[in-house]
Amino acid sequence: MSKFDRYLLSQLLQLFGFFSLVLVAVYWVNRAVGLFDQLIGDGQSALVFLEFSVLTLPNVIRLVLPVSAFAATVYVINRLMQESELVVMQATGFSAFRLARPVLYFGLIVMGAQLVLVHVLVPASQRILSERSAEISQNITSRFLTAGQFMHPSSGITMYIREVNTQGELIDLFLADERGQEARVTYTARRALLVQGDTAPKLLMFDGAAQSLTRKDRRMSVTRFADFTLDLSGLVKSGGPGGLTLDELSTANLLRPTDELMQATGGNQAQFLQEGHNRFSGPMLAVAAPLVGIAALLLGGFSRFGLWRQMALAVVLLILMQMVNTWAGGVAMQSARAWPLTYLAPISGLFVAVVLLWQAQRPRHRRESLS
Repeated sequence: MSKFDRYLLSQLLQLFGFFSLVLVAVYWVNRAVGLFDQLIGDGQSALVFLEFSVLTLPNVIRLVLPVSAFAATVYVINRLMQESELVVMQATGFSAFRLARPVLYFGLIVMGAQLVLVHVLVPASQRILSERSAEISQNITSRFLTAGQFMHPSSGITMYIREVNTQGELIDLFLADERGQEARVTYTARRALLVQGDTAPKLLMFDGAAQSLTRKDRRMSVTRFADFTLDLSGLVKSGGPGGLTLDELSTANLLRPTDELMQATGGNQAQFLQEGHNRFSGPMLAVAAPLVGIAALLLGGFSRFGLWRQMALAVVLLILMQMVNTWAGGVAMQSARAWPLTYLAPISGLFVAVVLLWQAQRPRHRRESLS
């Protein structure tokens, strides 16, 4: 690798790290706000919030890498053009394709990092995140049972617990069920325990009473009990293990879907193939985006007013490339034979970059022929 390639590559990597850090922080804060409301509101600790935040980072990084690579390329090339460094290199005989070579190296490095993310880190983190979400959703005590507050686990259910002691006993329980069309039932108990059943949690109440008030004739009946077991499957949505998602599966399973996996995830063959091939086409955007950026900027020469038009063209081309990627992904999810469309966006981006690079050096060729 020549000194120029090493110099430009080092500039690109430095700015790439800065833009990646900024974009990941923005995405992470956006996700963290929702996670904070969900987890802390359900009674989870700050450590659980931190764990979930870390598990979401691989997927966030995967999303921002192509954009960070594009932003770093546009910034560095624009600065070098303003400082006349690239102008000097062009005057020494460097063609547009030669100037784009370190950008190609840079794109391949980013592509390699993204391949590791989409094939290894993201599926692993999504599997762990799904397992931890299932564990927390089954922890009904932390979700709904807060001492000294009236709670509404579901529509028509009101629950109050005066105290939860260190042994996990619920002291002075009140539970009102107003979902019945014929009667309203209210349970009170001096002590209660939550135990996990086969399909749903069960509430064991001791030394209490069940009051039933009919809605039609307003008659009340009271039944006292020493112990009573109430199935909470209809009262509280305890969650339970969630279904398998495509993000959790390995690439090999996505490219060769079985009937068992499709039934477990609820997806079809087209969705499996689209997700599997998207793990290859997505990283290719990390090569196409920087090349489109430098190709658009090389269309302009040195100007004291900057390369704003060329930068605007690069941004528009990036947006169009993303629109093509979104459209192609939607079509590929509808038909199992349409999976090659997932590669349309990066291939079209590379083609546009080659055309722009060829166009960028045409004026210089014309001047050489006239001389």
